Amino acid sequence: MSALSNGVDTTASSSKMPSTAPTSTAARGAISNGITTTIPSSSNSSLNTANATNKSHDKTTAPLSLRLPLRSITNPQNGGNNNPTTAADSASVALRTASSSSDIRAALAALHVRESSLTSRLSSVLASHQDLARSLSRLDNLRAGLGSQVIAARSVSNNMLAGAADTASHLSSRVRQLDLEKQRVEDTLRVVELVAELKACVAGVVGSMGAPQDWEAAAGYIARAATVPEEIVRSGFAAAVVPTVEVPDAPWVTLENARESLCVLFLREFWKAAKEDDPAKITRFFKLFPLIGRGDVGLDAYGQYVCQGVANRARAILKDGVGAVGGAANANTPATLRPKKDGIFYANALNLLFGHITQIVDGHGGLVERHYGGGKMIKVIERLQGEADVQGGIIVDSWSDERGVDRALTDVKSYPFSFLVQSFLPQNRGFGAPPRLNSPAPGTDGRSSEDEGVSMREVDALLSEIAIMLSRWSVYSHLLAKKCMEPGVPEDAPLTMPEVLTKSNLNRKVSGKLVMPYNVLTTFFFRRSVEKAFQLDEWPTGLSLRMSKPIDSSPPFIISAVEDVMYIANTVIIRSISTSQRGVIDSVLPTISSLLGSDFVGMIQRKMRDECYPKPVIQGGFPPEDKIVQFIVLINSLDMAEEYLTRIITGILTPGEQSVNGGTGASSQASSLKNSFPFKNDLKEVTTRLNNLHHSFTTKATELLSEGIKVLFSQVVRPRLRPILSDTFRDADYTMTEEELLDLCAGNDENEDDVLEQVTRRFEEGWDALMKPIARLMTSKTFSTVLDHTAQHLARWLEKRVWSYAGSQTRGASPYGAIRMERDFSGIIGTISKGNYAVREVFGRTLQILMVANMEDEEWEELLVTDGAGGEDGEDGMLWVLSEDERRKARTIVRVA
Repeated sequence: MSALSNGVDTTASSSKMPSTAPTSTAARGAISNGITTTIPSSSNSSLNTANATNKSHDKTTAPLSLRLPLRSITNPQNGGNNNPTTAADSASVALRTASSSSDIRAALAALHVRESSLTSRLSSVLASHQDLARSLSRLDNLRAGLGSQVIAARSVSNNMLAGAADTASHLSSRVRQLDLEKQRVEDTLRVVELVAELKACVAGVVGSMGAPQDWEAAAGYIARAATVPEEIVRSGFAAAVVPTVEVPDAPWVTLENARESLCVLFLREFWKAAKEDDPAKITRFFKLFPLIGRGDVGLDAYGQYVCQGVANRARAILKDGVGAVGGAANANTPATLRPKKDGIFYANALNLLFGHITQIVDGHGGLVERHYGGGKMIKVIERLQGEADVQGGIIVDSWSDERGVDRALTDVKSYPFSFLVQSFLPQNRGFGAPPRLNSPAPGTDGRSSEDEGVSMREVDALLSEIAIMLSRWSVYSHLLAKKCMEPGVPEDAPLTMPEVLTKSNLNRKVSGKLVMPYNVLTTFFFRRSVEKAFQLDEWPTGLSLRMSKPIDSSPPFIISAVEDVMYIANTVIIRSISTSQRGVIDSVLPTISSLLGSDFVGMIQRKMRDECYPKPVIQGGFPPEDKIVQFIVLINSLDMAEEYLTRIITGILTPGEQSVNGGTGASSQASSLKNSFPFKNDLKEVTTRLNNLHHSFTTKATELLSEGIKVLFSQVVRPRLRPILSDTFRDADYTMTEEELLDLCAGNDENEDDVLEQVTRRFEEGWDALMKPIARLMTSKTFSTVLDHTAQHLARWLEKRVWSYAGSQTRGASPYGAIRMERDFSGIIGTISKGNYAVREVFGRTLQILMVANMEDEEWEELLVTDGAGGEDGEDGMLWVLSEDERRKARTIVRVA
């Protein structure tokens, strides 16, 4: 064991070692001196047999554990504390230090124990390796069997299948050779057939161009020859076979010469037919160009021909007028046959130009596409658009010069709008202040202050003519965009403006000389119309707050400027939409929105503030009746202006709605709004602009309307409510008992029922005298708002009066007085909410306070139980607006007897 401690290997060659083998003193000395000890082997037949078998296959197949260092065997993995190295060291130390025989015997006994342990472990390892040897032996046997099977399989493959594989490969090679020979024969036959076809075509071309002069047949032969591939036409075989004595040239030379000759001939005949104005011959030769491979020449000739027709037509219109053909124009002459001085002559001329071009495109497009191929009409359209740029530009320039558009633009840009500017200047508002310049008094004629520096009639005529021209340009653009759509695009797909239009000179001229002047003139026209409407403003007559005085006019009672401005707004919006131009919509609608918000609403605001503000003449008095009436009329005007504009916008966006003047213009415009803006995103943007116009004006008008109604309530209604309420509760004493009230009635010789009804009767009389005249003059919407303000004020006043009886035993209401109070207040609320039951909601707190105050004790106790149980609102059938503390406070209104 000391050999292990000194690093010397001990080889075990025995499968079994006796655990009680004697150990001599020499052996113990050898161990202590580090001598290598060999343990003799015993005769183990099984182990020897396994080793002999393994040796025949592999000399290294002996059990691995037998070749491991003994340290790996003697070190168990059970984590025990019996370390053999430590035990050997201890025994060696004990032997060296032994001083008596007993010490030597103890060390020897320890060595015997360790020897027994090692022997048992070696035996267990050797026993497990016997099973492993048997498994390895079986695997060797299986490997030998599989090796023989592999040898047999290879023998079958080499002797039986090799011949069949060679035969199959040979057959496949022969089949491929036959396919190749067949393909070559077919290709040769095809070449022969094509060369024969080529020879026939060459002969046919030469023959047709001879004495018969059958140009259609000649063109047909050339078209047939064009189907022969170019490499075959120029091949040596064709050059050797096709030429004849009559046609000695190579086939490609003959065909090219024929194409050139026929092209020259067709062009000559085409222009001859065009000069003779023979549509049949024009069409005949036009169809032959693509057959000879000169489609571009034919399209150029055709484009030049139609452009000449367009130019001649346009020049005739501008030179002599469309009516020159039919004689002198008269009053019954149609609009398209009127002389130059007619207001829409140039618009009609532009319309005829575009109509002529679209007629050509629609009428001839099928012919071009059928004979020249798909998409070829675009080239003709480009030629036509080039001519349209020239002729349309001439018409637009002539119109601009004839109508003096530049001068008109200069005039409108320098127009001062004196009336509007002066109306918004700060003025003295005290008594005796000078009247506002050019601001006619309500109901007076303001024509003397009208400035006619720029003729509105001429501006309106210019706008109408520009709108017609822009609408014709839009229709023309729409049609060309459809014709230029890519093949395969769905018909309902959004259109895009083709480059032939966006990059055209006419498009730039339309933007610069039609769209820009239209936007500038429209801005002036609308603002000047607003100014003129307020200059000529007329107020409704015969209005009065006295119910005894009848009113002759019919509601709504508004100033005439509202109807005038909204009529002009409707006209301008509809006319702008009719142009179908995004550039017009993007400029005009925001301008209208701005002018309505600044000028129209601003003028009404200025009148409310400076001219019609209902301010008392004397301190503590009431405003004059005429000021109140005028202020109400302005409130109505704002409300109706908002309603009119809503009708206009809704009528345009929603089919079936009528326009503001009761006509059907808005409905027809709504039905065609999608057709007017077919290009991508145009309809969405126009709809957004219209909605923004409506929202902007409604916001500003509603804001001023709310302020006006608040002023009307605070300056007119609330001051007159005070005496009404004072008179209503003049003799009302809710502290009296029923007996005291009966005594009072007997003492004053009054009927008890009359006394009980006098609070409701007095309030109803005062309420009707105050509110009915106002309701007669106001619109239903504005009066409803005034009524809401009044109801909220009265609800707070009545609630405050009820709470005044709470918490006092001296001033608290008697049980009978509380019942009377609830009855009187309910009558007042019924009078206020007559015709508008929703107004009762604002009195919910007052009614619940009185209900709680008049509850029987049993009901109140039940309510307390419900509240104590954590019941929620609505569990007892009542949606409470009072808190629990307020309900308890309401119980103190009635004093305890």
